[in-house]
Amino acid sequence: MSKIIKKIDHEVVSRTAARCRAQGITIPTFAQMRNPDLIPVRVKEQLPAIGLWDVNPLNLYRITWKNNVTTGGFGGVNYFEIPREITGVKARIVGIIGKYFPTGAHKVGAAFGCLVPRLVSGEFDPEKHKAVWPSTGNYCRGGAFDCRLLDCTPIAILPEGMSKERFTWLREIGSEVIATPGTESNVKEIYDKCWELKNDPLNVVFNQFEEFGNPIWHYNVTGPALEEAFRALGIENGNAAAYISATGSAGTIGAGDYLKKLHPHLKIVASEALQCPTLLMNGFGEHRIEGIGDKHVPWVHNVRNTDNVAAIDDEDCMRVLRLFNEEEGKRFLEARGVSQMQAEKLQLLGISGIGNVLAAIKTAKYYELGENDVILTIFTDSVEMYRSRLDELTAERGEYTQMQAGMDYAGPVQHQGIEHFKELSYYDRKAIHNLKYFTWVEQQGRSSEELREQWEPKYWRALFEDEVGEFDRLIEAFNAEVGI
Repeated sequence: MSKIIKKIDHEVVSRTAARCRAQGITIPTFAQMRNPDLIPVRVKEQLPAIGLWDVNPLNLYRITWKNNVTTGGFGGVNYFEIPREITGVKARIVGIIGKYFPTGAHKVGAAFGCLVPRLVSGEFDPEKHKAVWPSTGNYCRGGAFDCRLLDCTPIAILPEGMSKERFTWLREIGSEVIATPGTESNVKEIYDKCWELKNDPLNVVFNQFEEFGNPIWHYNVTGPALEEAFRALGIENGNAAAYISATGSAGTIGAGDYLKKLHPHLKIVASEALQCPTLLMNGFGEHRIEGIGDKHVPWVHNVRNTDNVAAIDDEDCMRVLRLFNEEEGKRFLEARGVSQMQAEKLQLLGISGIGNVLAAIKTAKYYELGENDVILTIFTDSVEMYRSRLDELTAERGEYTQMQAGMDYAGPVQHQGIEHFKELSYYDRKAIHNLKYFTWVEQQGRSSEELREQWEPKYWRALFEDEVGEFDRLIEAFNAEVGI
């Protein structure tokens, strides 16, 4: 029996299955999201006629890193290698692409991993429950989208200072939206609103910072996708040297646990904002790297498996955002050997993706990595989520010029150094792990006994590797009852 799903409510499951039958809804398994070859032919045949962002339940099957946006079908993992002409390091830096998910961000998968196991077990009843999605951005978008596809009612919670694109889209898709005080790093304010909503038993909170379905999805879907991208490079004697992930909710960084199982010497590097260096120095503050909420250690973070922390200046990210997306910036890069096609693909990186690349450059320089070394990372979303930020920067700083491009290339990119980079000892990791106590035991009602259990590797192995089989068994049984 699952450690996460405590019971099966057969009456609710039957009602939900009937509801899905009427709506033509079936649900993909984790195995199918990892390998779309397993998706039924009848689904594959219908997908080319459906837009990637369409509110159509068949788009549940597009929660995968392998969408072919040209054909509407599936292919290999979508990835992009940052040219060495940009990074200035010998190591190859490769990121898998979140833009080609429904909603334009991979968080739709993490939200699926939290909601669906409770839906197919009957713990969540779409006839009476509302799904609450606390987030600093893309997670609540993913949750709202999943809810619309599964005929559930979403409530999105996010800080009022996030980009306006997020709020506009959420309202357009029909989600209730609650804006909490502050910006990116104001996570406690989100938690406070969750406690308020929990007073109504009809609100079910899917808190990505403590829901294990989040890292379980990344371990079993994102981890294999990263490994496939590494293999696709075809480097003879290639070495998967490091995996870079912003901490955020600590879901995406869980893919590193999968990679480290295959590559024991791989370094898992947690990146965060220098303006809020929570892991680096127990710090606090506000920053502009949207999508990596902080000031605490998420309950679902396997801290013992994290090797390094890299803190990135948010000003560097904003400057590189302009370098990669303003026409003068792209022309500057092309003059230095970046192809036009490569320059256009830089729009695949949102602000946190840029932060991950800068952390990868730090890592390559710190470990003096060579030509056969590969650093893997995530491009969570794209510039499409941040066009308003570019407009704000233009209004604040003026039109972008070749001179500014040269400064942004030489400074934040080429001269990104090894400062604010920490190699964690055993006791450094334990100190970070112990910080969970103050958020999760004192404030959020978790037990100190489970916190101690989390220090043991077997705790995470059971969660990441055993639960997914139970989830898929429940999904298959649910689909059989739907009967489509």
